[in-house]
Amino acid sequence: MADGSLISLKDKVSEGEWKARVDLAALYRAVALNGWDDMIFTHISARVPGPEHHFLINPYGWFFEEITASSLVKVDLDGKIVQETTNFINPAGFTIHSAIHAAREDAHYVIHLHTDQGVAVSAQKEGLLPLTQHALLALPMLAYHDYEGIALNLDERARIVADMGDKRLMLLRNHGTLAVGSTAAEAWLGMFFLERACQQQTMALGCGRGNVLIAPEAAQEEVKAVATGGLSFAAQLAWPGVLRRLDRRLPGYDA
Repeated sequence: MADGSLISLKDKVSEGEWKARVDLAALYRAVALNGWDDMIFTHISARVPGPEHHFLINPYGWFFEEITASSLVKVDLDGKIVQETTNFINPAGFTIHSAIHAAREDAHYVIHLHTDQGVAVSAQKEGLLPLTQHALLALPMLAYHDYEGIALNLDERARIVADMGDKRLMLLRNHGTLAVGSTAAEAWLGMFFLERACQQQTMALGCGRGNVLIAPEAAQEEVKAVATGGLSFAAQLAWPGVLRRLDRRLPGYDA
């Protein structure tokens, strides 16, 4: 499996696909480095450039810190593996990610996580509260989808898409978090804000719901204006640093 013997696909795929593979593998490693992974569960995917609507996803059974560009599995929107590989994919991951890739042309990258803090807030009736600056940045982009059980029913895809609409972030009720982006950088920064906001909320609510301070409405509107227009620029600034950190602490994702 992830034993270093995997043959590199760099010279066997298009330049665009290889870049998507490297960026996606970097996302997996960055999630692991942040402690956001859930062993072999949860998923991150990337659309392969081209008219086929193929996308890349993790080989089921690999830890996120092991993922490389060449290990990722390419599938079509029907779940058929369209490359030569001995690996297979998680059906639940296919359901969620195929739904969004098929419906959203801007969703080139999709991150889905099961962090303790993300799941905790997804299970709170009020959802994400406007308690912190990170929350105010995430809220204008946030949608919700009610829990229907493990995502094995392909009929759920239509409801996921309808609930998400044109938002970039989602709380999957009783389940976890989700972020999309036109680039790996955008998806990463959106998830960063959402996950950090959820962590801050779970800590703040330790003093009780009646003792937390909701941000003033005027401040909420001011941050909303910044969030709406500034995500892409901020993502471009932050992502190179994420890659530098990976190169120092968890190299090898680009193999």
